[in-house]
This record gives sequence, C-alpha cells and structure tokens, in this order.
Amino acid sequence: MIAFATPMVLAAFVVLPAIWWLLRLTPPRPVTEVFPPLKILAKLIRKDETPAKSPWWLTLLRLALASLLILALAKPVLNPQADALTGDGPQALLIDNSWISASDWDSRLATARSIIEAASDRGAPVYMAYSAMAENTDVGPFDTETALENLSASAPQPVPGNRNLALQRIVTALGETSGVSLALLTDGVKTEGLAASDLSAPQGLFSTVALYTPADRTALALISSINGAESLDVTAARDPSRVGVETFTLSAFDSRSRPIGTAALEFASGEVTAVAKFQLPFELRNDIATVSIDGVATAGAIQLYDAGSGRRRVGLIAASNNDSAQPLLAPLYYIREALTPFADLVEPEGESLDSVITTVLEDRPSVLILADVGVISAQTRTKLLDWITKGGALIRFAGPRLAAAEPVTDDPLLPVALRTGERDLDGVLSWGEPQPVAAFPETGPFFGLAAPREVTVRRQVLADPTLNKPERTWASLADGTPLVTGTRLERGVVALFHVSPDATWSNLPISGTFVEMLRRVVQLASTSPSENKTAATALPPLRTLNTDGRLIQPPATAEPMEANSQISFQHPPGLYGVSEAFTAHNLFSAQTRFSPFELGADWQNVTRAAYITAEERDLRGPLFGIALALIALDAIAVLWMAGAFSQVRRRMVSAAAIILAALIMMPVGDVQAQENPAAEVSEADAIDAISRTRMAYVETGNAAIDEVTKAGIEGLNMFIASRTALEPGAPKAIDPSADELAFYPVIYWPIDPDAAMPSPEALSNIDTYMKNGGTVLFDTRDELLSGFDASSASPATLRLRDMLAGMNVPALEPVPADHVLTKAFFILEDFPGRYRGGPLWVEANAKAETDPARPVRALDGVTPIMITGNDLAAAWAADEFGEPLYATVPNDPDQRLYAYRAGVNVMMYVLTGNYKSDQVHVPALLERLGQ
Repeated sequence: MIAFATPMVLAAFVVLPAIWWLLRLTPPRPVTEVFPPLKILAKLIRKDETPAKSPWWLTLLRLALASLLILALAKPVLNPQADALTGDGPQALLIDNSWISASDWDSRLATARSIIEAASDRGAPVYMAYSAMAENTDVGPFDTETALENLSASAPQPVPGNRNLALQRIVTALGETSGVSLALLTDGVKTEGLAASDLSAPQGLFSTVALYTPADRTALALISSINGAESLDVTAARDPSRVGVETFTLSAFDSRSRPIGTAALEFASGEVTAVAKFQLPFELRNDIATVSIDGVATAGAIQLYDAGSGRRRVGLIAASNNDSAQPLLAPLYYIREALTPFADLVEPEGESLDSVITTVLEDRPSVLILADVGVISAQTRTKLLDWITKGGALIRFAGPRLAAAEPVTDDPLLPVALRTGERDLDGVLSWGEPQPVAAFPETGPFFGLAAPREVTVRRQVLADPTLNKPERTWASLADGTPLVTGTRLERGVVALFHVSPDATWSNLPISGTFVEMLRRVVQLASTSPSENKTAATALPPLRTLNTDGRLIQPPATAEPMEANSQISFQHPPGLYGVSEAFTAHNLFSAQTRFSPFELGADWQNVTRAAYITAEERDLRGPLFGIALALIALDAIAVLWMAGAFSQVRRRMVSAAAIILAALIMMPVGDVQAQENPAAEVSEADAIDAISRTRMAYVETGNAAIDEVTKAGIEGLNMFIASRTALEPGAPKAIDPSADELAFYPVIYWPIDPDAAMPSPEALSNIDTYMKNGGTVLFDTRDELLSGFDASSASPATLRLRDMLAGMNVPALEPVPADHVLTKAFFILEDFPGRYRGGPLWVEANAKAETDPARPVRALDGVTPIMITGNDLAAAWAADEFGEPLYATVPNDPDQRLYAYRAGVNVMMYVLTGNYKSDQVHVPALLERLGQ
C-alpha cells in the first residue's frame, strides 16, 4: 500500500500534455556537411522547412522524468501506518510481553518503535511498562534514544502478564500529568481466572487511548493432566477465535528427553478445550517428565511433571467387608470411589489380616490404607515399619475396632496417641451439636483448600491431649480437636483420619473435599524428601522454562518459590528444588480459559489499531534517485544525437573488447580454491586417523599446557602398551571447530581459564560428537583450588560451566562404587591424577540400585562426558625414557601408578562399554541357564 503525504502535488499531472507539446519543439541536431567552397555553392539547396519533431523515445524519457519528479514531491510512503494517537502530551506505552507474545513480537516492536518516533517528532517524553517485568523496573520518562534502547533490550517472558500492575506503575510515574496518549500493545488474550487480565481505567488521565490487538490470536496451552486408571489425560485450551476443527500431536518424554509416546489432541468445532490420552502402562506413565505440543514452541505448550505427578499404587484393607450386602455402608466404598481416578488400587483376599497385609506389601504399593483396623500383630507391624521408612504412606481410618483397641505406648503406626473409646453426641465425651471443620493449618498438606462448611462430625476417636503434638494436626474441628493427624517416619508418612471411612460417623467421606484430601495424602508417598508437603518451605529454582518452552538454567531474576506461590516474573514456570528432588510448577491450572481482551466501559476515547506487519518506508529517496539517473541518461542522449561520441566510439569498443578478453582468459581455478579454503578430510588422512586407536586432545593455545597434555597421553600410551594388548597411536592435537572428531573414541580437554571462550562451532561439534557416542574428558586441573561442585568455584570450573551451559549435557554424579569404570581393567576406588581427592564425574544413572549380588552396575552405553580436576595428564607425563616429568601432590609413587591405572580404565571403558558389566555376571547367567 502506498500513500502520499502531500497529494495536492499530484495535480501537476494535468500539465503533462503541455510538457509533451513543448518537448516536440526541440530542434534536431545540425546536419554535418563537407565544405568544399565551390561544390557547396553548387549543390546547396535552400530548404523552406526544417524538422520540428524530437525522437519519440526521447520525448517518452522526459515525460517519465517529469512524472517521477511530481510523484517524489507528493511524498509517497510505502506501507503507511495510521496514526491512532493524537495530542501533544506525553506518550505512554503498555506492552504485553507474556508467554504468548513470541509469535508476533517483531511486529509489536515495530509498532512501538513507530509510536516512539512519532512522540519524538512532537517532542513528547515517553513512559514504557511491560506486563511481565521486575518490580523495580524504571518506566520513565525517557527521551527517544533511551526509549528505543529500552525497547531493543526487551523480550517476551514465559509468564502471564499483569497489565494492572504495569498500568499502575505508569500512572504512578505520570503523577499529576494530564493529556497523556496511551498505547496498549496487547496480545489480544484475556486469561480467565487472572485478575491481572482485566484493566481498570484511571479517570481523567489519558486523552486518547489506542488499543492494538493482533489480527490472529494464537493462544494454545496445556492446562492440566490426570493420571487416570487407563491413561494419562492431558487437557489443552485454545482461544475461542479458533472455532474450527484443529488437530495436534502431543509427545511425552522422560527425564533424559527420550520419547515415551504420542497422543492425538483434537479440538472439535466450536470447542475451546480438548483432551489427549496417552494409553500406556502406568509404569511408563510414571516415567513421563514432560508433555509438549509438537510444532508449538511456547511456555504454555509444555506440561512438566515431578515425582509427585506419578500414579500411585494403593493397597486397600478393611477389617470387615459389607460390599455384597450394603455397598454404601462398606468401609472401603467411598475410599475406592475417591481414589480410582488417580491411583491403581490393590484389594487382596485372604483369611487373616496378617496374610492380607503381607500379600499387599509384596506388590510394592506406594500407599496402604487400613480402614478400622485396630490390632496389628508384632510380625506384621515390623513389616509395615520397614515399608514406611523406605517411603511408603500408611493411611488409617478410625472405627469401632480402632476405638476399642488397647492403646500401644509410642505406637509408630499412629501419628498421635489415642484415648480408648470414641467421642459422640450420645456418649460420655459428647458435645452439644455436630462440629464443623476448621480452616486447614499452613503446616499441613491440606493448606490452600477451603474448609468444607457442609461437613459435620458426629463421632470421632480422640487424641490423648497430654501426648498430642500440635504440629502433627493436619485438620481439626471447630473446637480444636484433631480430625486428621499425620507425621513423617523417616522417608515415609503415617496419617490417621479420626473418623470412619463411611458416612456413619461424619459426612466427610461423601464430600468433594474428601477426594482432594485423599489425593494430597497419597502424593506424600514419594520417596523423595522434598515431597514433604507438610512444610511450606521455599524451593530454589533448578531449571525454568524460557519463552520457547525449553528448560534452561534459571535466570538471575528467578527467586525461590513456595508451594502455594503463583507463577510470576520472579517465579517463572519450571522445576524447583534440587536435582535429586524437585517440584514442577506449570504455567496454568485446570480452570484456565482464554477469551478476547477488551477494554471496559470505563475507558473513553479508545481507538482500535492494528500492528505494523511491514515497515513504513519513504519512497522520495528512490524516486529522486531514479529521476537523477534519467537526467543523466537524457544528457547522454543529447550528446549522442549531437555526434559527440562519434570519434571516441571506436576507442570505447576496442577497450571493451580488451577487457572482455582479459576476463575470459582469467584463471578461475585459483578463485574457486580461494572461495573454499577449508579443505575436506582427504581419504588418506581418514585412513591414517582410523588405522590406529588413539586419544585426541584439544589444543588450548597455551604452549605449556599443550606440551603437558601431549606428554601425558604419550606416557599413558606407553603404560597401556606395557600392560595390555592395546598399542595406541600417537596422540592427535585437534581443533574442535575445524577437525573431524568421529575418528577418536575419547578426547582429552584441559581447561585453560585464560584462553578465549571456544567458538559456538567448536561447542556445537563437541556436542554432536558426544551425542553420537564419543566421550570427552574435561580436566579443570584445579583440585587444589576447589572441587567441581564447590560453592566457590575456580576460574577453570567457571569457564567449564560457561562452556557446558550451551550443550546438551546429562545429569552428572561422581563415579559410584559399582560403576563399570571401577572395574574396566583394574579394580579402583578413585581416579587420582597429579592431585588426589577430586571426584571423577560421569553421567548419572538415576535408576541404579546397589545389589551385592551384582558387583557392577549394568549400563547400556558409555558416558559421553567425564569431568575431573585432578590433572591426569600431568601425572601421566613422562620423557622418552619413561621418567615422570611432574611430581604428584602429595609426592606418592603409588598415586602416579593409580593415575595410570585410571587412564587405562578410562580407555578400556570407552572401547568396550558394558562388556565388563556383562562379564562379571556370567556365573549368575550360567546358573540360571542350568549350566
């Protein structure tokens, strides 16, 4: 689209016919005649008429020149932007930079830049605020240059926006200023349930308001998931403007980004929510760490899971069973109905309580529920205690049998000591009317739930007030008596509902709150200590989502998050805790819905505007440039018609011919070689690289470090050749950014903190090398300064962290005692180098379990990364006679020997993989095969 700033100038086109008529009167060029004095007098013929017409092409050229000048003077503009703001007062901008803004962020920046430049033209100050920003961010006033710098530094954030807070900051900064023009650059989406999605208008502050909304709203997010009986059901919500049928694919991944399964997500016509079902065994569903929408790169398109998200196996045991006669009075009926949507239930059969409990524990449940079980034998009690301390959750319900049971002193299977008998409306220990439930305390797992006012209790078992511990009360009645008590028992949980599981003692089991209470207690069965939801402790950010929906290192603005905190700029969605135990905080909840964002009736002088989709461009410059070129062409044409070029035409043709011949004869082989200076690996070099097994090392550029590394690998090669059948080739110095890395099974990289940061190409090549099966041994050589995971890291460790930040590095752990590395050739307990004491870090195997009958941990692959600070190369370094070049610290000959053995184990491990793991289990395998 083209517009003209001064369209009245276009009226000059009416004079083009007059210009054409004038151009026709241009006289032709003079005729050149030979001037012999006599002959000219004899042959000269007087002509009464002379040509009065110029050539048609010259007339057309001059008419085009005149037209271009008229168009340029009319100030044409390509992609003109309508000015939705008027007035001479200050300019305020409220810019949405929430999770949904990434898709049209460029057009939002272009629009904001245009508004700021327009404010600069009228000399108005600029105020700017973003819906997702830190609380202490300055909002102005800014001059044009500062405002544009602020705009260039802004970026979308993976959190919902808080428009109200951003507007309040602008209002505060404006103070008593009036006549302000406000531009609302929104994403056009209102998130239901978030008060920050609405916007209240300040009275009398803004003279004009321009509301910018995108043409297409693209809100699409995963809002919740339920690990049901048959499948993991993931719910998604979309913007209501997307009314047609839409189909997406959801992918599930484990904690190591390995795919687990896919599911179809289909929105029916006119529907704003849809459910995708992952129909997988619950063991696989419990391994799911993330679910994301394929092809949608936003923080809302991913759902994170932690250890508490897994589906639990729950054993149900009752002292009596009335299911067949009166199901609604059965002790397990309401528990079964409440748990079925999110747990796998196990209900064994048996003649005695002891045999039933033993049978259930053999199925390794996460939770065991005992309904009105009073007496438990000593043998079964021991089994239950062992199971609880390993992470199980025992949930008990009261009843006549438990009330009548003889109290056990310091009973670990009860969270609090009980009094014999129960309290009811008709008993000795009675109250005047049924008691309601009080508000849930902050120290319990039910904190955040609304106390059910419709629930009343008519009978209960009482805790002994002399031995009762208030911190173990998770729920209580209005008179302060405990309703639910619980406590931690090492890694497990013991909880007691002081009412029966049926509706005879209270109506709690038939309330909706009962379902959520059971779900929260069941989640406490995780073996992870951080799963203790009984304490509202703030967890530090471990990995957070960025705007593209990828887990990254937490930004500097991320703060520790409590269990009940909301997602915000300071608390982005992600994983909070430590690597061994963390909690997932997702962007939205199950109640999230999207709707179009509109300003309320209290807003006045509102103009709707569209975002800039193409940059505005002034066409005067190009038009004047073309006109100037036509003027030059006209001058050349006039000179040519006058014969000015007749004498130099031949010289120009000759010069052009010489230049063309020179260009044709110029050798092109060298030029092509210059264009591709980086030669590929030749066949001879490739054959030489793979003819001998060799260790490569990265050249740091520091001659001293590189010499030590080369000497170290040469010394290790001599030791390997003398102790094993392997004869390694000479070490190879490589540049990761240029050399082919696939020829080498292991690469030794000494870290030099003073060297330049490796190029992105080098880090990318190393990352690809590790993904394809190679192993990189990083050596920070800083054991005397700090360990790799120390709080005060050395410069070498900091440099290594910076290098690994952009690479796909797995979780790491010190080499465990049962790792194949400890037995690949020599039996080793640690991996010393010139220094001793620093661990050797390898890829963590989170599912490994130590088994005395299996002396080596079974691993299917080789760790792609090893990290040490013990300076292995300096310990290996030897001269041509095999004498060591550097003393160990402390100076111990055995330490050098173990350093060599560590090098042998590393080399054998990367060459043989899990061979040793399989070999040590051969006797057990043969025994199973009956040989």
